[in-house]
Amino acid sequence: MHPDQPRVRRALATGAATLALVLVSSCSSAEAPERLGAGASDPGTGGGAEPQSSSDPAPEPLTVAFGGDVMFEGLLRSRLDDPATALGPIADQLSAADLAMVNLETAVTEGGSPAGKDFVFRAPASSLEALAAAGVDVATVANNHGMDYGEQGLLDTLDHGNASPVALVGAGRDADEAYTPHVAEVNGQSIALFGATDVLDDHLIPAWTAGGDSPGLASTKGDMRERMLTAVSEAAAEHDNVAVFLHWGLEGAHCPLPHAPELADDLVAAGAGAVVGGHAHVLSPGGFQGTAYVHYGLGNFVFYNFPGAAAETGVLTLTFDRGGVTAADWAPARIQGGVPVPYEGADADRAQRSWVDLRARCDLPLTDSPV
Repeated sequence: MHPDQPRVRRALATGAATLALVLVSSCSSAEAPERLGAGASDPGTGGGAEPQSSSDPAPEPLTVAFGGDVMFEGLLRSRLDDPATALGPIADQLSAADLAMVNLETAVTEGGSPAGKDFVFRAPASSLEALAAAGVDVATVANNHGMDYGEQGLLDTLDHGNASPVALVGAGRDADEAYTPHVAEVNGQSIALFGATDVLDDHLIPAWTAGGDSPGLASTKGDMRERMLTAVSEAAAEHDNVAVFLHWGLEGAHCPLPHAPELADDLVAAGAGAVVGGHAHVLSPGGFQGTAYVHYGLGNFVFYNFPGAAAETGVLTLTFDRGGVTAADWAPARIQGGVPVPYEGADADRAQRSWVDLRARCDLPLTDSPV
């Protein structure tokens, strides 16, 4: 979908001349891999179904960095005057991973009509430039602000996404598109990245949920839960790794809602190696459930400069390898001037311990390492 991203590559066939050289010298070479877009496949491999040739390099683990809720209202809007530096110092951590994904909690539009709700967010197309400059590859727009400016605002968002190097997931012009993941191939492994919302105002559910021929968001609410589980199962059968970014939780609450652990279990059983999310605007626990990783709330990321717990944030970097998550790193940060600034030294240690303590506080059986 976005083959020009320099940080994500895939091995390409090197042509007849190189093949002849392989046969003569019994050695092989491979060019640096590049990103695959959703639904793309390696030439001659039938979408990854064929086994690797003996000359291909062995698959290696890949890393994905996840950040929480992003919007550009209020004091954030002026940061878009220079999209190249809009996300500040956190860009280094996002760019260090093979892929990076955030929750884009705004309509990307300058049109549409505001929805009938208390808070509505929108941002210009330069917001996607800012994300791309900071190393973000994928953003989910499946959240309770994705259609803040109605159907037209969503269509504008999708159009801007198509013109951007940042792939948008969790929404579409119909349900098929909304429940389609972004697929990338990195280090010889494919990964499917989904977005879906578990939070919608009741009166907005019919208009905001993608239908057979109507624009909207991917959802896990009601009957749409099975649609999401099916999409994850199908992706897991086709790709090496699957991750789901959910909009879930209760605003202001560190602990997940009672149904969330079961929903996470169901997504993992369907084939997700990781389930992460946000919405509460404060941090929630994260850790391993077996060889899968679940994070119940990444908190705010690029957001209003609230004091206290709402300013605590961080970058979660997961290492994926053939269906499981083999390592996880939580790098805590604090929002200053609307953007995350990484903690250092003793402050980082304190923030790390505070976040880990949330597991016991919420009585969740999450661990530091896969079991």
